Amino acid sequence: MKIICEKDNILKAINSVTKAVASKTTMPILEGILIQTNDNFVKFTTYDLEIGIEYVIKCNVIEQGATVVNAIMFSEIIRRLPDTEINININENNLLVIECEGSLYKLATMNPDEFPELPKIDIENSIEIEQNSLKDMIRKTIFAVSQEENRPIFTGCLFEIKNNKLNVVAVDGFRLAWKSRFLQNKVNDFSAVIPGRTLNEINKILNDSFDMIKIGIAKNQALFEMENCKIVTRLLDGEFLNYASVIPEKWETRIRVDKNLLQDSFERVSLISASTIEKEKKYPVKVNIEIGKVTISCTNQTGDAKEEMFVETEGQALEAGFNPKYFLDALRAIDEPEIFVDFGTSISPCIIKSVSENGDYIYMVLPIRMKE
Repeated sequence: MKIICEKDNILKAINSVTKAVASKTTMPILEGILIQTNDNFVKFTTYDLEIGIEYVIKCNVIEQGATVVNAIMFSEIIRRLPDTEINININENNLLVIECEGSLYKLATMNPDEFPELPKIDIENSIEIEQNSLKDMIRKTIFAVSQEENRPIFTGCLFEIKNNKLNVVAVDGFRLAWKSRFLQNKVNDFSAVIPGRTLNEINKILNDSFDMIKIGIAKNQALFEMENCKIVTRLLDGEFLNYASVIPEKWETRIRVDKNLLQDSFERVSLISASTIEKEKKYPVKVNIEIGKVTISCTNQTGDAKEEMFVETEGQALEAGFNPKYFLDALRAIDEPEIFVDFGTSISPCIIKSVSENGDYIYMVLPIRMKE
């Protein structure tokens, strides 16, 4: 194998595929990048048996071939080389030789035949969506996936097609994030739960552009296809929450508030809530709603904090406690300047959504019982 390629092109490929390199494994081959030539193209592949990523770039291929090289070492060397052409070849001792201006590196290689093949996916259903739209949908839901492995199904996001609308839903037992978007082309209804880790990595690869990405779903695998990148991932097994049935349709108390104003207040009060003295304890933030006014407060051994703001209110007076992180995660994900925050009772779920009532993003958070 012998190739000459611009550093920028190799770096794009490496930055994408290293996200699927196995970090803790008894199989050294999974710590490598499979490099394969095909005419004037070079394909870089990584696979940790859960996520597999392929990235193809155009290169000057002088000799065809394939090899596997340690991903971390290879990527760190390429990253630090000058911004110019890089010569890569396999020498007579089966070492990968990297040359660039005055730099010369030789790396041990592994047998490409031992690299596991990515799963062959027999796609049953598929959709196409703009990359920037998918990126936005992941950003607005991924933070609400569960980190608890005892309920694996909630460590992923539900991708559900219903009436030509894509719903992406995350839930962790304390909160729920739901983002939806109508699709341009007519597609069949289907659903799949995609691991949160996979979506985090895909989100780093997606461009903030109108270029399309195709999502194909098979029985237990999903395939994400972009112009020169493919990502394969397993799906999560199990029954996802019937999310529509747990979102309250009515509210008893509603506030209309400037999103940034509320966010700033929560961020300041959370400095007291996240006590540095007793790190193992979590202190709730108290939200007190009166006519035309909201008070956010927290008291613990570190000190106490209180923020008051004048807002539009409807309904009854109310007092409830919340984990400030859960509230802030939602507020940071909302782009609109004004929001509704809807409450039932002091112990029923709270709904946060945009005032622009298109209903395509809803966030639900459960309150914390306050000690008397």
